[in-house]
Amino acid sequence: MEQLKTSGDVLFVLLGAIMVLAMHAGFAFLEVGTVRKKNQVNALVKILTDFAVSAIAYFFIGYGIAYGIHFFTGAETFVQRGGYDLVKFFFLLTFAAAIPAIISGGIAERARFWPQLAATFLIVGFVYPFFEGVVWNGNFGVQQWIESAFGFPFHDFAGSVVVHAVGGWVALAAVVLLGARRGRYNKDGGISAHPPSNIPFLALGAWILAVGWFGFNVMSAQTIDRISGLVAVNSLMAMVGGTLAALAAGRNDPGFVHNGPLAGLVAVCAGSDLMHPIGALLVGLVAGALFVWMFTLTQNRWKIDDVLGVWPLHGLCGAWGGIAAGIFGSKMLGGLGGVSILSQLVGTLGGIAVALIGGALVYGVLKTLVGIRMDAEDEFNGADLSIHKISATAERETLW
Repeated sequence: MEQLKTSGDVLFVLLGAIMVLAMHAGFAFLEVGTVRKKNQVNALVKILTDFAVSAIAYFFIGYGIAYGIHFFTGAETFVQRGGYDLVKFFFLLTFAAAIPAIISGGIAERARFWPQLAATFLIVGFVYPFFEGVVWNGNFGVQQWIESAFGFPFHDFAGSVVVHAVGGWVALAAVVLLGARRGRYNKDGGISAHPPSNIPFLALGAWILAVGWFGFNVMSAQTIDRISGLVAVNSLMAMVGGTLAALAAGRNDPGFVHNGPLAGLVAVCAGSDLMHPIGALLVGLVAGALFVWMFTLTQNRWKIDDVLGVWPLHGLCGAWGGIAAGIFGSKMLGGLGGVSILSQLVGTLGGIAVALIGGALVYGVLKTLVGIRMDAEDEFNGADLSIHKISATAERETLW
């Protein structure tokens, strides 16, 4: 029976890793459908190569920083318990690799390719695992301090703050340092619209992400005996709430409608194991509206050219999710309890601080040393031809 349970845990976590790995196709097509046609190939190549670089950085550096585990030993060590430790690494790697996938959408259409891969290595190797280890492994005694001060440790079941808020706030630092796309904002204060290039691809990306998210959240239990249907239903209700709120607030704009469920899913990650489904629905409703309002504000008034709106979607909705776990996870509002609003606030602010400082350092140093932005001519021609020497629809080249 023990061997059967171990094998079940291995399969459970492996399936979760595969589902979250598939989400990276969602990140890719969400970006492909949003950017202009001259940058679609670049979006696809970035997501895949960012994942590969993330795997190297996390395998050799990041996983050790977060959990104190390294792979510099014989393979016989890792086949114990059916290789559970290895599939757990695979699962957590897919979370870590979501950070550069998030950032990719914010800096799209004008970031240089190789410096971005260098940034990916540094963020996944050092910045993200530092905070991951603090929250999920109790590193540096921070969780113990929060618990002694506010009654409960910071709770983030599936990464509203650890993954999404960190990714979104790192992206904000990168976007600000990179600057807006040329021609996006005019000197007289006018705004040049850059509408999505392919709504079907955008919708496909959103659907892939939404389906994979049930692996992201439910499989965060990491062992089959801890699996909870509550997590699945709460994820569903938050997804529905985000969709409906974005539909209403965004006035039926398809870009907002398809990002709405993602906003709800980002926000529910932290407290999905604690909330009542009605609470999860409310969390999703707030997140969907928050994304629409803040995307509009940042793009049109603050003139922050965050192409996919990853700061509102992941940064702000992730932060809302961290705080919401302390509100709707309480027994007073039908949750299971074991959380404190002050603990959630402190942990969320800590994640934002780590992300902003880490993002500013990584992209600031790269900007100073090698530059992080394409030159004007390459940006005008598009990243596809400038970097990859082929367009997404190469009709002219294939007619010979």
